[in-house]
Amino acid sequence: MNNSIENEKTTSEQTTESTENMLLQTETPKALIENVMHDRDMKKVSDKQAVSKILVQVGLYAFLIIMALIVVFPFYWMLISSVKTLDEYNLTVPTLWPQTFDGVNYVEAFNTASLGRLFLNTLLVGVISTVLSLIITVLSAFAFARLEFKGKNALFAFLLATMMIPGELFTITNYQTVSKFNWLDSYQVLIIPFLVSVFYIYLLKQNFLQIPNELYLAAKVDGTTDF
Repeated sequence: MNNSIENEKTTSEQTTESTENMLLQTETPKALIENVMHDRDMKKVSDKQAVSKILVQVGLYAFLIIMALIVVFPFYWMLISSVKTLDEYNLTVPTLWPQTFDGVNYVEAFNTASLGRLFLNTLLVGVISTVLSLIITVLSAFAFARLEFKGKNALFAFLLATMMIPGELFTITNYQTVSKFNWLDSYQVLIIPFLVSVFYIYLLKQNFLQIPNELYLAAKVDGTTDF
């Protein structure tokens, strides 16, 4: 009896193993086919994404190039018009490239409008205004950021409040002031009224506040001055 029972178990186990092997053999090709199809689908999707990405980049650069040409064209037209002759400039159909280059136009412009003197005035006013404004802005911003004195916050709030006043309101008063000082037709009128910028002081003050106060105190301990 025992032998017969064991033989039946062995037979059933063999049957089960053979059945599993048959199922594996039948399922393996299906799984391979599914994997191949999945890989093909993923490749198609990736190819479509790559193509769409390239098209987007091409469209973006084409748009940027067109916008750049639109921006640059007025400067190009200004430059080529400056070297055209008067007859060519007055043509009904404008030319995109000068037929003849006439450099005499620049000579006449410099002599007629005194452009050399105007450029020199601009250089002097720009350099002097920048240097003095930089000194005033740095010292003021440092004082509001690091030094302690009475009314500091109130004074700074008052300066910020002046930013809300339109600059056009100061036109008449500024003219009256410079007239009383006899600054008309002088460099002072182009420099002094514009030396102080509350916005620059505020911006630099916030920059100073980002630096840890411990560094400032450590420098003071080492004997350095505020300057």
